[in-house]
Amino acid sequence: MSISFNLPADIETDLREELGDLSEAAKEAFLIENYRTGRLSVGDIAAILGFGTKYQAEQWLGQRGVTWNYGPSELEADRKTLARVLEKRS
Repeated sequence: MSISFNLPADIETDLREELGDLSEAAKEAFLIENYRTGRLSVGDIAAILGFGTKYQAEQWLGQRGVTWNYGPSELEADRKTLARVLEKRS
């Protein structure tokens, strides 16, 4: 899929000087905003960017100052998983 829009030439020039590749900057902004609002998951980000693991996507988000969407339900799911793993080890 491709998304495009027009910018006035002077604004485009200023933004290119500051941001470099505007297509890449727009893609990153789109992914970050949709992750922050919960429309995309870390797994979605990994797939879109071609990462092999979710951990690479988490690192990518972190490098851009994005905090994880990690709330009480995710904490509870992780707690249950950890309890199961530790129970199997004993």
